[in-house]
Amino acid sequence: MKKLILLFAIGAFTFSVTSCKIDKEESGEMPELDVDVDADAGELPEYDVDWANVDVGTNIRTVEIPKVVVVMEEEEVEVPYIDVNMPGEDKEERTLMVEAEVSGNEHDIEIQEIRASKNRLYVISRLEKLDTDLGDKTVRIQDQVDINAPDLDVKHIIIGKKVDRVFNNNYTYVNSMNDLDASIRNAEVIYKR
Repeated sequence: MKKLILLFAIGAFTFSVTSCKIDKEESGEMPELDVDVDADAGELPEYDVDWANVDVGTNIRTVEIPKVVVVMEEEEVEVPYIDVNMPGEDKEERTLMVEAEVSGNEHDIEIQEIRASKNRLYVISRLEKLDTDLGDKTVRIQDQVDINAPDLDVKHIIIGKKVDRVFNNNYTYVNSMNDLDASIRNAEVIYKR
């Protein structure tokens, strides 16, 4: 009976390691049994088991991730218009737009001033945090001014705390008007809200 159990145990062991490479290193022998149930200890065979090599890493996969989509609707509103005449320069109409991407709380952004110095316009906007909670939504807010002027270099400066979003890296953020460079503070104000 003990031989049957031992053979069954060895068979189960063999079945459980069939996906391995096994090299027999030493022969084994079955224990000898005496009728009066005395037995020599015997010796099981020794095996060297080489199992599969496992590497762990990452792969790049395209998966579907839910996104919140904000629908922009067109609506007629009054937009400030600035007409700049510079001697000997051709003019073109364009829109100076400032945008910010916000989350957490609703915000408001508004162009406060536009200043001019040589061939550069400084568009100075104010970003203000409001009380309305956006939950887990992210939205873009904007303001704009239409201008008819020569093609001038435009630099955007936002007064307010920068919301930590990659989109907001397009502009310079300052805490107050006092933090502006002297050259910007001394530039001519051509528009003020």
